[in-house]
Amino acid sequence: MPSKRFRLDRFISKKTGVNPRAVKLMLAQGRITVDSAPALNSDQIINGFSHVLLDGRVLQANTAVHLMLHKPVGVVSATRDARHKTVLDLLARADRDSFHIAGRLDLNSSGLLLLTNDGEWSRKLTSPDNKISKVYRVRLKNPINEEYIHAFAQGMYFPYEGITTRPAVLTIISEYMAEVSLTEGRYHQIKRMFGRFRNPVLELHRTAIGRLQLDATLAPGESRELTNAEAVCWYEK
Repeated sequence: MPSKRFRLDRFISKKTGVNPRAVKLMLAQGRITVDSAPALNSDQIINGFSHVLLDGRVLQANTAVHLMLHKPVGVVSATRDARHKTVLDLLARADRDSFHIAGRLDLNSSGLLLLTNDGEWSRKLTSPDNKISKVYRVRLKNPINEEYIHAFAQGMYFPYEGITTRPAVLTIISEYMAEVSLTEGRYHQIKRMFGRFRNPVLELHRTAIGRLQLDATLAPGESRELTNAEAVCWYEK
């Protein structure tokens, strides 16, 4: 659902067919409430999730919903796909078609995926300017060493795009396992960064976005709604 913004008088006019000028009289008569409070100005800005009532009749009562999904390998981060099962296919919800994906994982990757019906929320989450960290557990084909840590921290130049990646934090967990934290999401970025060492990625699993951790109780393919606190914790420092 797009998070569109409207002037209150234009919204009322569109919903009821009355002239926008008549909304001022409705306001003076106390007939309009927005989010349980009396509306006072015809130019008040509302969005797709503002609760609007006229004479007690609901004109809009949408609710922003944010989902945490444990994406399995072999499922595409898309709303429609002719060949593969999509993450929306995993949702046992009547309203699943209202959701879109906030930050993708490729077909062979697994882990934390967020879905929402709130366009403004997902734009903030995925904006490069907000530098939200994403944490991945990576299993490699070949052993890794301290050289990887320095290379990831310095950033890597990708000549095809003509860009240098932002510094990333690599922590060695074991000889073949690492944790990588980065604040951007270039195309197959982690696989390409390990590719500089000719070290194929065998498994890529996202464990966190910002301060939001993948719920350990969610099995692959399962999802749940975020709490109000969780829905904002990804941008808290």
